[in-house]
Amino acid sequence: MGYEKDLLILPFDHRGSLLKKLYGIDGRSPTQIETADYADLKYMVYEGFLKSIEMGVPKETAAVLVDEQFGAKILADAKKRGIMTAMPTEKSGQDEFDFEFGEKFTEHIERVKPTFAKVLVRYNPEADSALNKRQLARLKKISDYCKKTGQKFIFELLVSPIEKQMEKLKGDKAKYDLELRPKLMVQAIKQIQDFGVEPDVWKLEGVSKVSDSELLVKQCRANKRTAGIITLGRGEDAEKVKEWLRAGAKVKGIIGFAVGRTVFWEPMKDLHDKKISRKEAIQQVAENYKMLVDLWNSERT
Repeated sequence: MGYEKDLLILPFDHRGSLLKKLYGIDGRSPTQIETADYADLKYMVYEGFLKSIEMGVPKETAAVLVDEQFGAKILADAKKRGIMTAMPTEKSGQDEFDFEFGEKFTEHIERVKPTFAKVLVRYNPEADSALNKRQLARLKKISDYCKKTGQKFIFELLVSPIEKQMEKLKGDKAKYDLELRPKLMVQAIKQIQDFGVEPDVWKLEGVSKVSDSELLVKQCRANKRTAGIITLGRGEDAEKVKEWLRAGAKVKGIIGFAVGRTVFWEPMKDLHDKKISRKEAIQQVAENYKMLVDLWNSERT
């Protein structure tokens, strides 16, 4: 178990949130035309990723995270090219974690054979205990499956504030991110580990202090574990993401990042709105991703 090599992911597995933003879809399935169009926009992001490799991004540490629904063609092509892939297994847009395909989640992993199976979980250790226990019971199923089959497993943890925490901080979200969230993340990881859920890679929200990064690594690697941490972008602006990457790159045990919307959202939206050409969109994605890879590698050394 565990993963210790550098891992620099371009994630574009977004479904519900961007379907709503691009097509106004809410509470219904996309039409055939919308499905084909959104799949094509995702393929543009993948073309940008491939272009970045042509521009010098090291293939051995680069990876794509994309969903099977709109990105099956991408997952298959990347596998043929020897590019690492990750695939989500969770239902999109849910506050409570559940599998997209119910108990058949294993069949989809076995068919696609991604390098990494991924879950996204909203888990605050001080939230409703019954909710947390339900999530943990489901998460143990995929953790046990991955251990048994040797499938690598990424756990994306989002620790959103609950009402009483924000009341204490008088609604100051920046203060929550800086002071409270890092401590809650450590607590959440311990609770998840204690339940027997053991990811190879933790995909975590960025922290601004190197000392907080070190505490996260200490917990993720407690009791001789070898799990790595990658920093997610959370849709933040490029400057905030760079701040998080600089803090993380200096800490052994933080092995990379998974930054998506910061890289692809503007070119995707502009292409959808016909403000730029496909060629321009591909170039922008390639440059944005390469900029973060170059930053990571320079801070790493």
